Amino acid sequence: MKIRTMTTAVAAGLALTLVSPAGHAGAQTQRPLGTTSLASVLAADGAGYDRNWSDYDILDRAVTTVLTAKPDSPVAVLADGRTALTAFLPKDVAFRRLVLDLTGRRLSKEASVFRVLTNAGDVDTLEAVLLYHVVPGATVTYRQAQKANGATLVSALSDADIRVTVRRGAVHLRDNDPNDRDPRVVPSSSDLNKGNRQIAHGINRVLRPLDL
Repeated sequence: MKIRTMTTAVAAGLALTLVSPAGHAGAQTQRPLGTTSLASVLAADGAGYDRNWSDYDILDRAVTTVLTAKPDSPVAVLADGRTALTAFLPKDVAFRRLVLDLTGRRLSKEASVFRVLTNAGDVDTLEAVLLYHVVPGATVTYRQAQKANGATLVSALSDADIRVTVRRGAVHLRDNDPNDRDPRVVPSSSDLNKGNRQIAHGINRVLRPLDL
């Protein structure tokens, strides 16, 4: 499986220039973007599960599981801070909601949620879901996303793009499952790792590459 690059003009247009054009009157040259990876952000609150459903323990475990089984997986791009990308990070509660939709069970422990997810699919399926949350080649801030109503983002998963819908300033992401509620970017968890080539935005539901 190969990681895709951003190819559509609309999506590429979201990557607004962050450095002032040379020679512009009064322009101030900004610092180049840093290379801190999103893997570092995911690991920041320590390993293991907890009772905080607003962080990313399940996502962190999913990334680790895929890379342990498939060290050459394109998911490894999340650990390469030199590669520009934008990722939408499902919070633990997002995975909990996914399990509720799939099984009708509201689980009380993060470990139980992850166990259900891994029992429902193999590592390749988990890998595909993770790649669907990555938009390679562009560092898109929340403010830029708020101005991108109707845009299509080319995800790292082949033939699975993401549509941006902005309603009253809130950024919603339309996935490939037309029958369920779409994820929304959580404003208080947006622009994670800002100032670096890899930026992320927390979302309240998991993007679904297929109609579940």
